[in-house]
Amino acid sequence: MSGIAEIAEEAGVSPATVSRALRGLHHVNYKTRKKVVDAALALDYPVRPDLLPLDARKKSNVVGVITPYLSRWYFAQAINGIEQSLREAGIDLMLFNFSEVEGRKRIFQQRLLREKVDALIIISLPVEDEEFDSLLSLGIPLTLLGFDHENYNSVMVDDVLGGKIATNHLIDYGHKDIAILSGARDIAMNFNVSDNRTLGFIKAMQEANIEWNPENDIRGDYNVQTAEIAMRSFLERKKLPTAIFCHSDEMAIGAMKAIRQKGLRVPEDISVIGFDDHEFAQHIGLTTVSQPPQFLGQMAASAAVESILKPGSQTKHLSVATSLVLRETTARI
Repeated sequence: MSGIAEIAEEAGVSPATVSRALRGLHHVNYKTRKKVVDAALALDYPVRPDLLPLDARKKSNVVGVITPYLSRWYFAQAINGIEQSLREAGIDLMLFNFSEVEGRKRIFQQRLLREKVDALIIISLPVEDEEFDSLLSLGIPLTLLGFDHENYNSVMVDDVLGGKIATNHLIDYGHKDIAILSGARDIAMNFNVSDNRTLGFIKAMQEANIEWNPENDIRGDYNVQTAEIAMRSFLERKKLPTAIFCHSDEMAIGAMKAIRQKGLRVPEDISVIGFDDHEFAQHIGLTTVSQPPQFLGQMAASAAVESILKPGSQTKHLSVATSLVLRETTARI
């Protein structure tokens, strides 16, 4: 693929002018921009859809969705919301799923994405700068779901606030010795959800003048099995907390199973609060912080469709509220 220097030579302008023109900056006149775009197209260089002449804007009527997981509750719910909204808009969905770093690299290097989809939705996968640059060079509108970036449309919940809501509930019930069952830090995937929920937890503790004991940070993953294993090990301690904040409802299930296997009671001995409001949470009486991933998916799809129909429209950042759902797994001291 040709680069900026080759385009500059073909168009008879400076590389700096090429860069400004292809970024859509306003202080490049129409005639110069057209020369640059024509040269870029002749050299098979990716050009933003809103800079293309009308006859060159080939629509695929497809929105791509990049997700690290399909079966996990949050991702399945979000994809369901995306699919519903796209179907109502008469647009098809193309799913790119990967759970390994190598698979991730292959997707971000696919220049053919530009010909396959009109827009991309990326679910809960903060990408590295190099990957963002790669996606930007495709000229495809991006919408981020579950995380944000100042240059792209984003839809997410405030995980820091959600962590505070969960922790404040336990504090309001008189708990001071509180543990946290956090998701594993997967550096390769660069997730930040767990860090943000932990940050909300620590802020709530600090605001209540309660000292946080780092030894009460239990590392699991966002599923029942790993949470149960991590909790079993933690329960071998002599002094146990009176409450635990789990970063997901599935982890809360695993924690509760381990607690009961130990011969302890929930909430009489240890209060447990989750995060999600998974469908099964109401059936087991789990107190939790509710978030709406299906609604987030619908909003992300709407933003993606708007970015196709209105190229160059203003970037939007939507933050959706979380809320406490009070059930039977937490009790006052």
